[in-house]
Amino acid sequence: MRLPPSPIARLRSAAAARIGPFRHLPALFRLAWATSRALTLASIGLRLARAAIPALMLYVAKLVVDTVVAGQAEAAALASAPDGFTHPHLWEVGLLIGAELALALASDLLGRATSLVDGVLAEMTGNATTLRLMAHAATLDLAQFEDPAVQDGLERARRQVAWRANPMGQLLGQLQDGLTALSLAVAVVAFLPWLVLLLVLALIPAFLNELHFNRQGYRLAYQRSPDRREGDYMRQLGAGAESAKEVKLFGLSGYLAERFRLLADRALRENTRLARRRAVAGGLFASLGTLAYYFAYLVIALRAATGTLTLGDLTFLTGAFLRLRGLVEGLLLGLSQLSGQAQYLDDLFGFLARAPRLPVPEQPAPFPTPIREGFVFEAVGYRYPGAERWAVRDLSLTIRAGEVVALVGENGSGKTTIVKLLARLYDPTEGRILLEGRDLRDYDPDVLRTRIGVIFQDFVRFDLTAGENIAVGRIAARTDAERVKGAAGRALADTVVDRLPAGYDQRLGRRFEDGVDLSGGEWQKLAIARAYMRESEVLVLDEPTAALDARAEAEVFARLRALALGRTALLISHRFSSVRRADRIVVLGDGRVQEAGTHEELVESGGRYAELFALQAAAYR
Repeated sequence: MRLPPSPIARLRSAAAARIGPFRHLPALFRLAWATSRALTLASIGLRLARAAIPALMLYVAKLVVDTVVAGQAEAAALASAPDGFTHPHLWEVGLLIGAELALALASDLLGRATSLVDGVLAEMTGNATTLRLMAHAATLDLAQFEDPAVQDGLERARRQVAWRANPMGQLLGQLQDGLTALSLAVAVVAFLPWLVLLLVLALIPAFLNELHFNRQGYRLAYQRSPDRREGDYMRQLGAGAESAKEVKLFGLSGYLAERFRLLADRALRENTRLARRRAVAGGLFASLGTLAYYFAYLVIALRAATGTLTLGDLTFLTGAFLRLRGLVEGLLLGLSQLSGQAQYLDDLFGFLARAPRLPVPEQPAPFPTPIREGFVFEAVGYRYPGAERWAVRDLSLTIRAGEVVALVGENGSGKTTIVKLLARLYDPTEGRILLEGRDLRDYDPDVLRTRIGVIFQDFVRFDLTAGENIAVGRIAARTDAERVKGAAGRALADTVVDRLPAGYDQRLGRRFEDGVDLSGGEWQKLAIARAYMRESEVLVLDEPTAALDARAEAEVFARLRALALGRTALLISHRFSSVRRADRIVVLGDGRVQEAGTHEELVESGGRYAELFALQAAAYR
């Protein structure tokens, strides 16, 4: 029987829940420090200078009142003096007011300088964090990006980057207010020490209340992450250029808007319910601070009325206590808000701490150049996370060096999965893949991928220039204009680029005002050019000509055959008119190899390939 936690354990758990969110603040400070030491030091220095000004201004105001009161005894002499403005009391009052004015101007200038420094520092820290997030995301595995939980974490992390480094400024602001409160508290303690204790005790319940509702707000936001992603997706579909055709043709606007409305209304109800509870509880607890202040005000006024305190003391203490009350209340509430915001830093730093699942060898084997033997799949099986069905199972396949191998099979037969396993975007669940007799996991995956040129059927249409769309095949060589043009020529994409108003400098797509969109076939030619741009030892094309007409397809494959000379090539296509040119054709079914051979051998054997080939051939008769 499991015993309930002890009271001490519950207290420890509650304390950890309150303190835990702050553990990322040092990391946030280190990030700001690494971004700009000068700006971080400037922000701290400006706040330190400004922190002492409120107490000094109140003290100068006290001196002004006491000086004025003391001068009232000589009012008659001042009135009868030939030039009353030269009297020492008036000069003293003028100098004190001038000092207070100087402090006020200094406070304003320091405040504006602090805002300027904090704004620039936040912008720079936000940019640095974005770069760090992008760099870290690039290290994660494809399977992790396909995991909804990772997607939710990435979405929350992106939101924190967009939020820019607000907690950093708030943390430094808390430091400034804390020093100001300390200086005021020292002054008040010199007169009536117990009033400060009364104020703090009165405001602690409001602080604990804010902590509670901050945790509730974070928990609600965390639970709504999937809904928020779905809402963003509905908004993108309903108002995005990529989906505009289908939305109009199928009349989806109302349906998508209704889906978004339901999600938004549910979020609104939950937020309103929490905000209502927070407002009621916060109002009740805030009244305790107000009661404490007016009680202190009454005590100070009575002391002044009985002569225990001067009018200057009354002015100073009431002003200091009012300001101290606001500062302490702000500090406690700010601390609770900072705790709530720090919880969201869990999402950012939690994502940055996420490690890739694919193991990388500490001492990777050198990649073989050139490849002499090729790839061997030994009883390979792979099942996608959460799926019951195996994508491939007990797959044994050899892809020899310098050979053009075509994979054919119906949808779901495992063709694209094999490509992803070959490029080590996934690791096999069962079995192993060998390259030159060594397990693929012995090689550095980044080096492996630089030696393999893969173009998937769902290639990305980058809203970049035409030249950049080709150059992504080997982005390090993007400034090599001749290489880019040569790749375009071999992929028949040069004729596409020649028709563009700005040629290779023309931005593509409809996302930006100066963009020009292309047809599906034109986009596909640019994607094929990426493979030529890469000039890799292994070439993999997944349905490379799906959007091309028959004439363009024949020309592309004629050039592809020339490109593959001396290289290992893997071709996936549903068009048997294309795959028949391969050295060897592998027929897949249910994730296994059903038959393999040349086109003539497979047609003659009368198996599955012959059946599928006959079906396609019949369509052209």
